Amino acid sequence: MATLADIPLRPQEEERLAKEFADTLAVIDNLRQLDVSQIEPTHQVTGLENVTREDVVNKARMFTQEEALANARQTHDGFFVVPRIIDRDES
Repeated sequence: MATLADIPLRPQEEERLAKEFADTLAVIDNLRQLDVSQIEPTHQVTGLENVTREDVVNKARMFTQEEALANARQTHDGFFVVPRIIDRDES
């Protein structure tokens, strides 16, 4: 795996990591043997609830296009104009 990830390792590190990886796989194998058919799936265990708002448009807080562009340094056809930050390599 270190070769695939292009991570240089000394032989001692390779041996240690190989043993630790085998230990991790053994733990996973033990977990696979557990009967969890009667256990309800859990996505989080803290009891916290989602505090985000519904995704609805609040027209009272919306800008018109003119208001949104009012302080822009440069606009074109109702859009912001910004400097290009990604160059295309045409070669």
